[in-house]
Amino acid sequence: MKRPHRRTFLHLAAGAAVLPMLRNAARAQAYPLRPVRIIVGFPPGGPSDILARLVGQSLSDRLGQPFIVENRPGAAGNIGTEAVVRAPADGHTLLLVVPGNAVADFLYDKLAFSFIRDTAPVAGISIGPLLMEVNPALPVHTVPEFIAYAKAHPGKVNFASPGIGATIHLSGELFKIMAGVDMVHVPYRGNAPAVTDLLAGQVQMMFADAPSTIAHVRAGTLRALAVTTAARSDVLPQLPTVSEFLPGFVASNWFGVAAPRSTGADIVDKLNAEINLVLAEPRMKARLAELGAAPLAGSAADFGKFIVAEADKWGKVVRATGIKVE
Repeated sequence: MKRPHRRTFLHLAAGAAVLPMLRNAARAQAYPLRPVRIIVGFPPGGPSDILARLVGQSLSDRLGQPFIVENRPGAAGNIGTEAVVRAPADGHTLLLVVPGNAVADFLYDKLAFSFIRDTAPVAGISIGPLLMEVNPALPVHTVPEFIAYAKAHPGKVNFASPGIGATIHLSGELFKIMAGVDMVHVPYRGNAPAVTDLLAGQVQMMFADAPSTIAHVRAGTLRALAVTTAARSDVLPQLPTVSEFLPGFVASNWFGVAAPRSTGADIVDKLNAEINLVLAEPRMKARLAELGAAPLAGSAADFGKFIVAEADKWGKVVRATGIKVE
C-alpha cells in the first residue's frame, strides 16, 4: 500500500488535533441547551439569594435560557454545595459561592466532598465589607464604646451569624480575640432569621452583610459602628473601619459562581465571560453599590486564587479557636 505523503500526513494530523477544539467551541456556542439551576445553600432573602437572582436574571436575558435559583438551605450551605458536586458537569447546575465554602474543609471532619477539590471556579460576582451592627437599644455608638460595654458585661453580649463557620461568625471570633472580649455566639439557619432577631433585640450585635441590612442602617432600625474592610466604604464613607481601632482586623463579604469539577473549560470560559459582561453593565454596578458592594470581576483562575487565599486566612482563625462542626 502506498504510504501517504509526509505533507498530507501532517495536514491530517493537524486536522485531527483541531477537531476536539472545534467540538468544544461548538458545545460552548450552543450552551446552555436547557434551563440552568443556580443552587443557593441558604434560605430566600439573604445576600446569596439576592445576588443569585440578580445575576441569574441577567444571564437569562443574555443567553436565552432561564437561570433558575433553587434554595437548598442547611448545614451552613453544605447541602446545596454537595448537590452541585454530585450534579452532571455540563454547566446546567451551578453553585452560588459564599465565603463559608472556602473554610468548610477546616470546619467539618466528615464532609463527603471537598469544596476546593470538587468544584471548578467560574467567576466572582461581588465583594464588599461586612458592617459591624448593633441593635439601637444597645447604648453604644462607636467600636471603642462597644468594646468597653462588652468588657463591662462579660458573657452578656450575644452576636448573631447565619451559621457556624460563616465568615460573619468567624469575624466575630476574630473580634473576640483581638479586642479581648467575651461574647456569646448565636448561630441561625441562614442570614434572614439572624437579621430578624437583631432587629428585634434578641441578639445585640452582628457582623452583618451589607446587601441584606444596609436599608435597615439607612432607616435607623440598625446602628452601624464600622466596616470591616481595610479602607472605608464608598457607599458608607462616614463609617470608620474596625481596623482604625483594632489594627489588622480585616474581613470582606464576597460571592461568586462555581460548577462541578469536571465541567469543560469551554463552558466555564463562556460563563465567566458572560458574568463579567453582566458585572460591567452600569445598572448592575449601580445595583451592587446600592447593596454596599462592588463587582468582583476577573478570570476563572483569578477567582480560584482568591478562594484559596481566603481559605488560608480563615483556616488560621478556625485552627486558633478550635471551632468544629459535627
